[in-house]
Amino acid sequence: MYFKNQDDTICALSTAPGMGAIALIRLSGKDAVEIVNKSFSKDIIDAKGYSLHYGSISEDNHVIDDVVVAIYRNPKSFTGENVVEISCHGSQYIQSRLLKLYTSNGCRLAEPGEFSMRAFANGKMDLSQAEAVADLISSSTEASHKLAMNQMRGNFSRKINELRDQLIHFASMIELELDFSEEDVEFANRDDLKALIHSIQVIVVDLMESFTTGNAIKNGVPVAILGAPNMGKSTLLNTLLDDDRAIVSEIAGTTRDTIEDETTIGGVRFRFIDTAGIRETNDEIESIGIGRAFEKAEKASIVLYLFDAVETTIEEFEESLEELKERIGESQEVIAVANKADKALEASILEKKFENLPETRIISATDGTGLETLREKLLERSKSIMVEGHDIVVTNVRHYNALFETRTSLDAVLEGLDNGITGDFLAIDIRRALHHLGEITGEITTDDLLGNIFSKFCIGK
Repeated sequence: MYFKNQDDTICALSTAPGMGAIALIRLSGKDAVEIVNKSFSKDIIDAKGYSLHYGSISEDNHVIDDVVVAIYRNPKSFTGENVVEISCHGSQYIQSRLLKLYTSNGCRLAEPGEFSMRAFANGKMDLSQAEAVADLISSSTEASHKLAMNQMRGNFSRKINELRDQLIHFASMIELELDFSEEDVEFANRDDLKALIHSIQVIVVDLMESFTTGNAIKNGVPVAILGAPNMGKSTLLNTLLDDDRAIVSEIAGTTRDTIEDETTIGGVRFRFIDTAGIRETNDEIESIGIGRAFEKAEKASIVLYLFDAVETTIEEFEESLEELKERIGESQEVIAVANKADKALEASILEKKFENLPETRIISATDGTGLETLREKLLERSKSIMVEGHDIVVTNVRHYNALFETRTSLDAVLEGLDNGITGDFLAIDIRRALHHLGEITGEITTDDLLGNIFSKFCIGK
């Protein structure tokens, strides 16, 4: 198994590594209180849970630091074990001295995510809630924070468990039929089972569809920047990011691969993707880059299509936009962006030119003209992606894959019902659906799965 002996006591620095005003060192395990008590100036052996104690920690009669010790008794702690948290001064020297002291007194250093792993193992949270802990730590916007909090509080888990409970009832009825197979009795009404499967399918599909929203909130709304060479795509990327992220050159075809980076606009996280200029070319490397540009556009939530505001005619623009939509799909969100407005003799000329195209944003990526209206447009479009229509939003690709497998198994149940197959075969497909739902919350786990999930946590959590 990825994690070592669960019966020993572990310790780790739970605040960010480095120097700071305060650092927090956490111990968890049956001997946590005793180990800290050995070097603490006060006797805390019989201290109550949820209590704080001020004193000093010493080694060989030398005071290391004055600290505050917090006691949490099992099972009313984060891990479900005895937990002690020491708040000390943020000196790296003090941190290392205390960790060395506790390991010499019977602790071992925790693996990444081992505190959360113990919380899961001791029934303090299920697997999806444990994963939400990592999402909460990494959340950088209000939306991603809200999603992580909802999942950590068990909203997603409760929905999954509701589905499992309904399936388990019918599975038990079908299993009971197998025990009376010679008597040809039917405990599970097939029409009721079909209606249940259909209702569960609706919920599963709805959860799967919410993954687009969840992924955008968690990882940033993907925005692909497309256009012909020298339309200012890289300049726009740099301006939006307020950083020289992409090389800008007058030479056509400078960008040959995709460049991605993130920024936050109005509290929403966006992931902008600069792409190779779209044109006919015999250059093999550039052709690969153009192919990747279309791939990114197809997968993006929003496409910014840049063209020259001055040089491009309305007819040329409409023709090129139509060709783009044929390539990436008519349903794709496209914002037309007329760039290089700074080259126009007067702003009124461009306003007149695009008066019949009110959705087109007129900007200059060079001097910043119109960028605020473009940002507002991006926020407006992002709201249609992050709809409030989903009470529960899937943010984890592992959960999405499990839901996909669940839907496949339920499809097999419906097919079996339509074909009148026997209960033993129906039971197999229902068990598969239950298995995949159980993978989400941790009812069904493997050591490899747990190791893969918790190894990505920071040490101390």
